Amino acid sequence: MQASAVLNTLKKVDQSKTFQGFVIFVIIVSALSIGAHTYQLPPLLENSLYVLDIAITAFFLIELIIRYMASDNTKSFFSKGWNIFDTIIVIGSLVPLGGSTILLARLLRIFRVLRLVSMVPELRMLINALLKAIPRMGYIALLMFVIFYIYGAIGSMFFANVNDFLWGDVSIAMLTLFRISTFESWTSIMYETMEVYPLSWLYYLSFIFLTTFVFLNMMVGAVLDVMGEETKIMREEQSEDDGETHPQVATAEDIKQLNAKIDQLTEMLAKKA
Repeated sequence: MQASAVLNTLKKVDQSKTFQGFVIFVIIVSALSIGAHTYQLPPLLENSLYVLDIAITAFFLIELIIRYMASDNTKSFFSKGWNIFDTIIVIGSLVPLGGSTILLARLLRIFRVLRLVSMVPELRMLINALLKAIPRMGYIALLMFVIFYIYGAIGSMFFANVNDFLWGDVSIAMLTLFRISTFESWTSIMYETMEVYPLSWLYYLSFIFLTTFVFLNMMVGAVLDVMGEETKIMREEQSEDDGETHPQVATAEDIKQLNAKIDQLTEMLAKKA
């Protein structure tokens, strides 16, 4: 009975908004302390930050243990990717901050800032949406590569004699096209080739229209589509956690059947009257 009471207490602590808010506060303090280490500080403040770092590491370890104990079992805990992520970050933070491993230890402590993502549901939703959108974005990126290659080959064929440094071969031409797609001094490149090929502006404008406007909007659309799905899933999970049920939306067929039943009741009442 005592063990069961302890587990129930740990679950309440883990699900407590106050405790979760305090964890977020500690993560922010951890991020600030990491930034403070990049400055030249007095020895007393350096020692204080070292003690603070030990305290933060110990707190993260205790918080992870509480979350693990509050889960149903080990499989349930590690079935969630964010729990695995937090475990790796916390275990990595246990590397001693000193000796030849000081650089590695500091690098691992920098990643503790990413724990903010696992603690805030909205940030988790954004990361999940980004990861799920990668396959769709991959096909768009492949199509962009094809367009870059075609335009790079054409640019190398026509403009190599104008500026060999920018259009000498396909790879260099594709790099130049990437510079053009970022609008980095692209007009100077265009005016240079227009001196030899007056209609070369068609080449640049068509490329910019395809890559910067069309494909970029396709990328944004793919991410927004997945974000919409993830937002819906997150709201459903929050409603289940709160014990709420989604109200069913009446369809046109439901309204039609309801009207028919109302008409039947009206006729029955009229006959009785």
